[in-house]
Amino acid sequence: MILSVSGAACVRVLDSRSLFQSVRVAPAKNMIRRLSRSAKLLVVITVLTLTATSKIKASSEDDARTVAALDTNYQAAVKDNDATTMGQILADDFILVTGRGHVYNKAELIEQARKKEVTYEHQEEEVGSQKVRMWGDTAVVTALLWVKAVQEGKSVDYKLWFSDTYVRTPTGWRYVFGQASLPLPKAESK
Repeated sequence: MILSVSGAACVRVLDSRSLFQSVRVAPAKNMIRRLSRSAKLLVVITVLTLTATSKIKASSEDDARTVAALDTNYQAAVKDNDATTMGQILADDFILVTGRGHVYNKAELIEQARKKEVTYEHQEEEVGSQKVRMWGDTAVVTALLWVKAVQEGKSVDYKLWFSDTYVRTPTGWRYVFGQASLPLPKAESK
């Protein structure tokens, strides 16, 4: 058997009867280029995947910081009865469920703030208690809240746990749902 390579496009196989067959094969040089392109493609895909993964992680961490600050700003707006800021943060279909089973919507909370139904001395998260958990375009903030205020002519001073749920919308993060515990007994709230 005799192998004859003519150009780089054709291999002729000659057998003992002097018959030949032509078999089309990819030239070795192009094969290396193709492998090289495949290797390059693999490297590019790997780099893009690693970059995207780190950006997702960084983005998730950035989102958590953004939501944490937004929730802190919301608590400050409640303390100041700042209906405008509350209105910007709350989603239109917002709902709050308290530990006593009361359900409030956005309009009701905004109206309470405008009327200054509660005068707050304290409405702050306990330092170090806030935790933000991210699930894509949803964030849940939990924290221990200290409330000291005059409400309906009565002084109140208590702590409670809350969970606030935020959702990313085309216009930014919005507070969509809140749930608060009952006020904690004084011994447990320290």
